[in-house]
Amino acid sequence: MSEAAPATEEAAGGRMTLVEHLAELRRRLIISMVALACGFVVCWVFYPQILDFLVAPYCDVVSPDAEGLDAPGNCRLLVLDPLEPFAVRVSVAGYGGAALAMPILLWQAWRFVTPALFPRERRHTAAFVIVATLLFAAGVALAFWTIPRALGFLAELGGDDLVSFFSPRRYLSFVVKMALAFGLGFEFPIFLVFGQITGILPTRTLQRIRPWAAVGIVVVGAVITPTGDPFTLLILSGPMYAFYELSILFGVLRQRRKERAETEELATAPAQRSSGEAP
Repeated sequence: MSEAAPATEEAAGGRMTLVEHLAELRRRLIISMVALACGFVVCWVFYPQILDFLVAPYCDVVSPDAEGLDAPGNCRLLVLDPLEPFAVRVSVAGYGGAALAMPILLWQAWRFVTPALFPRERRHTAAFVIVATLLFAAGVALAFWTIPRALGFLAELGGDDLVSFFSPRRYLSFVVKMALAFGLGFEFPIFLVFGQITGILPTRTLQRIRPWAAVGIVVVGAVITPTGDPFTLLILSGPMYAFYELSILFGVLRQRRKERAETEELATAPAQRSSGEAP
């Protein structure tokens, strides 16, 4: 089925049959799987460079005065299993391939659901997808800024008599969990704004539960962060609460604009009615 097929059917006012829906879904899934496979191969080939990037926060902690990854002799991850290097390479290629293919995956999902949406819903959905992607990327960037500082904070708590050695698998799991925690945490305003637009979460309700929301944000941050230390919790919960306040501001401004439009409509209605009655 061609790319223009859904748009053509929608323009004609027709509906896709179940078989056509399944065929379209199959096509989108095949394209998504090919994109994932290509991303996996690319990350498998560039595994050394990707691993250097992932290990850099750890190297900043164990060798803060070193320049690059070639300088420190102790910037190493401890392998405890003969199969662990292979498993780590597969994991890095898998996670990296999924990240590379994500724009294509989102595009295929968008193309699949587009025929069922009205033009206004398409504009709103496209805006939400773009903003959500940018917020997730910002959260991941903040996570990579936080990781070396969180590791340093945790290492200092243990004292000078403890030497930290990480296995590649556990360190990679830690980095992925941190990235996901911050990325998902930065999606918080998307749900708040969506709730206000749909009426599920009125702005007045968000204003009324501010104290409870602050406590809930801290609790959620403690649950989703892999470390749970105060430093990481503060770095994540601070932006989340700022997003909460910005979402309330969005709702207030949206309500004022809506009331202003209704007032203008009521003011112009008598003039339009009188002009229509004039001979």
